[in-house]
Amino acid sequence: MCGICGELRLDGSRPDTSVVTRMLPAIERRGPDAAGQHTDGPMQMGHRRLSIIDLSDRAAQPMRDKHNGNTIVFNGSIYNYPELRKELQALGHEFNSTGDTEVILRAYGQWGENFVSRLSGMFAFAIWDAHDRSVLLVRDRMGIKPLYYSLTGESLRWASNTQALLASGGIDTRIDPVAVHHQLTLHASVPAPHTLMMGIRKLEPGHSLRIKAGREPNKRRYWQLTAAPGTARSDEEWREATLAALRLAVKRRLDIADVPVGVLLSGGLDSSILVGLLAEAGATNLQTFTVGFEDQPEERGDEFEFADMVAEKYGTQHHQFSVPNEDLMRRLPEAVAAMAEPMVGQDAAAFYLLSERVSQEVKVVQSGQGADEVFGGYFWYPEMHKANGEPDLLRFSSRYFDRDHSEWLQMIDPAYHTDRDVSSAYVSGLLSLYGEGEYVNRVLAMDVGSLIVDDPVKRVDNMTMAFGLEARVPFLDHELVELVAGMPSRLKLAQGGKGILKDVSRGLVPDAIIDRPKAYFPVPALKFVRGEVLDFMRDILNADACRHRGLFNRAYVDKLLAEPDQHFTRLQGSKLWHLALLELWMQQHI
Repeated sequence: MCGICGELRLDGSRPDTSVVTRMLPAIERRGPDAAGQHTDGPMQMGHRRLSIIDLSDRAAQPMRDKHNGNTIVFNGSIYNYPELRKELQALGHEFNSTGDTEVILRAYGQWGENFVSRLSGMFAFAIWDAHDRSVLLVRDRMGIKPLYYSLTGESLRWASNTQALLASGGIDTRIDPVAVHHQLTLHASVPAPHTLMMGIRKLEPGHSLRIKAGREPNKRRYWQLTAAPGTARSDEEWREATLAALRLAVKRRLDIADVPVGVLLSGGLDSSILVGLLAEAGATNLQTFTVGFEDQPEERGDEFEFADMVAEKYGTQHHQFSVPNEDLMRRLPEAVAAMAEPMVGQDAAAFYLLSERVSQEVKVVQSGQGADEVFGGYFWYPEMHKANGEPDLLRFSSRYFDRDHSEWLQMIDPAYHTDRDVSSAYVSGLLSLYGEGEYVNRVLAMDVGSLIVDDPVKRVDNMTMAFGLEARVPFLDHELVELVAGMPSRLKLAQGGKGILKDVSRGLVPDAIIDRPKAYFPVPALKFVRGEVLDFMRDILNADACRHRGLFNRAYVDKLLAEPDQHFTRLQGSKLWHLALLELWMQQHI
C-alpha cells in the first residue's frame, strides 16, 4: 500500500519537477518507508512506499521496464499476482523483483490495456506508456483504492488524495454545487467523478482513463456489477457457495503479504467471522484490535465483551484501547484533516485513533467493511423490500435520502443551487442501470458499486493510511460480490438482515454475537448533540470563514443551532453535525 502522484504536461512544455516535490509530503503518511521520483519527457511521477510485498529495494517505485521504457506508480495489493507472474514467465518474461508491482507493469506490456480485467485485488495506478506517450490511470472494481486527478488544457495531475493535488498549486477550488447536493443528500457520498472542488475529479471504480496530448481523454469501463439473478441453486447450495467464496477472499488477503496480518475486531458479526476464517486458514499468532469510548447515559461506548468472546475462542493476541472523551474531541480535527473528502460517519474518528495504535503493532489488517451493503444488513433494506408497489425512486429516497431537494434548497445559499434535483436523477439512473433483478438486489448493487465507495470504503482507507496501515476488505472481493449480487434477496434479508451470512457463521462465531440485534460502531460522545460537541459545532458554523464562504443559508443554520437535538435525517444522523463537519473540512482544506 502506498501513495502515488504525478503530472503529464499536455502543452508541450517540460514538467516542473517542483510540482511532484510539493505533492509527495501530502502522501507521505500513506507510505512512510521510502520515496521515489521519475521523469521522462513531459511526464513526472512520485511515489511513497509502504513495504508489504517484497520488502527489498528491487520493488521500489516508480518502477521502469527497461525493455520498453514504461513506468508505473501503484497503490494497492494484487492477490492473484503469483498466478499472473507464472503465466508471464511462461511467455518469456524475466522478473527482477518478487512483488506485484512488476507483474502489473509486465502484464500491461504483454496484453495491453485490457490486462486489468485479469487483476484480482485493490488497486489504483498510473502507467506511463513510453511508446504511445500517454498516461493510463486505473482504479479497482470496488473503488477500494482512491485515485484523484485534475485535468486542464495544460496538464494532467493525479494523486492518492486531494491534499496532494492541492499542494501542487493552481487547483480550481471553487465549490461544485452538484457535489454539495450529493454530500448533503446521499449521507456524505459524492459519487465519482465529482468532488467538492471544481478542479478535482476522481476516477470511477472499475474504470480506466487514458490521457495523451492532442487527443480527447479516453475513459473506459472495464467492469460492471449486475443485479440479474445468478445460477439457480438451492438454499443450501447458496450457503455452500457463499462460505467457499468468503473463505477464498480471506485466504487471499492473508497469503499475499510478507508481513504479519491482523484484524480490526469490533465485536460484530462481520469482523468476528474474519477471525474465525483466518484461524481456519492457518493464521498463527493472530493479533486482533478493538477500540472503545466513554459511556453516555443513553449508550455504551464499547463492545469489548463481544470482541473478548472471539479473541478467547481463537486465542488471539488481543489489544483493547479505551479513548477518553477529552482525547476524542482534542484529536477530532486531526481525523478531519486526514480526510481526502468530508465524511460524516462518526466512527471515522474511531478508526483514526484505532489505526494509530494498530500501526505500532502490524502493517496490514483485515476489516469487515462492506458486509452490510453486500449482504443487506441495514434496517432500511427490509423497509424498501416491503414497500412493493411504490415508484423505484420514492421507494429508495423516502427511506435513505438525508433530506429532500426542497429542504436542500432552503439550506444552501441560492448562489450554489443546482438547476434540478441531481441526487434523485443520479439514483434513478443507477436503479435503471441495474434494471434486471429484484428491487432490493438492485439497491444493493447500487450501494456496492457506487455509494459505499465513499462511505465506508473511503473512510477506512483514509483513516488507516493516515498511519501507514493497509486495510484489506474481504467482503468486497469482486468474485464474492458478484456471487451474492445474484442471490435471491430473501436469503440476505432473512433473520433481520444478513441471514445467509449468519447461517454460514454458525460454529465459527459465538451464537451470542450472531443472534444479537444489529449494532453500530459506538462513538457516544459525538452522537449526542450537547455539551462540548455542541460548542465545537457552534464555533465552526459561527466562524468568520463560514459566514464569508456563504455556502449555507444562515436562517437554516440558526434554526439547527437553536434546536440542536431536534433535527435528524432518515438514517438518524444529526443534520447539525453534517453541516459542521462539512464546514470544518472546508476550513482546513480549501
